[in-house]
Amino acid sequence: MRFLALTMALVAAACGSSTPTGTEGGAAVADLALYEGPDRERRLIEGAKHEGELTIYTSAQTSDLGPVIEAYEKKYGVRVTVWRAGSEAVLNRALQEARAGRHAVDVIETNGPELESLHREQILQRVKSPHHADLIEPAIRPHGEWVGSRLNVFVQAYNTKLVRKEELPKSWEDLAHPRWQGRLGIEAEDSDWLAGVFDALGHERGDQVFRQIVATNGMSVRKGHTLLTQLVVSGEVPMALTVYNYKAEQLRREGAPIDWFTIGSAIARPNGVAVARRAPHPHAAILFYDFEVSAEGQAIIAQREFVPTNRKIDTPLNQMPMTFVDARVSIDEYDKWKDLYYDLFGAGR
Repeated sequence: MRFLALTMALVAAACGSSTPTGTEGGAAVADLALYEGPDRERRLIEGAKHEGELTIYTSAQTSDLGPVIEAYEKKYGVRVTVWRAGSEAVLNRALQEARAGRHAVDVIETNGPELESLHREQILQRVKSPHHADLIEPAIRPHGEWVGSRLNVFVQAYNTKLVRKEELPKSWEDLAHPRWQGRLGIEAEDSDWLAGVFDALGHERGDQVFRQIVATNGMSVRKGHTLLTQLVVSGEVPMALTVYNYKAEQLRREGAPIDWFTIGSAIARPNGVAVARRAPHPHAAILFYDFEVSAEGQAIIAQREFVPTNRKIDTPLNQMPMTFVDARVSIDEYDKWKDLYYDLFGAGR
């Protein structure tokens, strides 16, 4: 987010004056993305087969998005090239390429805050998809330039060999009990999770509770959700406050000594998919966008233990109560929540 603050103003003018490198200009991409005629799907399929290829920038693990891509390739005969990196690197590359007038990417698949930033830089294309009607409300952005395809759900996870189920906390206040001394951990940069928790608890109560937890029992701060989840499995961190439920569920199903639960409502943030405004392969790009949020694509996502956003997919993972953090809050109030997060937990020091 600090990177965003430095670069957003620099690229705006360049993005507006860029010339597409593909055969379709921005206006043609928009016409196709907004088309709602009865032959929409046929036109997309025929055009995608003619284009023959698609480029995706993503921060998703290969093992997680890979099955969706493989199913798309098999169904439509389009070859997909994937560039994978962390969400900030995906954002960085998309911004820098737009600034240079180089338009190589068709689809961007990453975290909600990064997609919202690309929307603000006018790099994404609004899409009118018939599948939007099947999605949960928090997945739909007012501007329509990206859509939530899966949820990052923050849950609490514990090592089943070191923590008994009957001693699990039922409230945040319970974590101030001395039994949790030296047993708690948290990810280093989950300030958006904190914003969601404080929204539920109230600022005064939340501040008091977490200061008491840290003062009484300490807090191990680790960078990376996958690392933190693995430390729960190893027993180094018996109880973690901010892991993604899909990773904990994947490891649990593999037989690892880990399980997860929620204290109050789980804090959720949509991650999503978008079509680049200057996509060189617009038919293939819009077709992939449709496929990922369709019931067919969402069923594949659910098989990887992600929480899908399509209401047609029934999974136990989306039955829990959730509080959603808006991607705009993650950007516009980033400094406020980052500073409080560091103050409470010593993260980033």
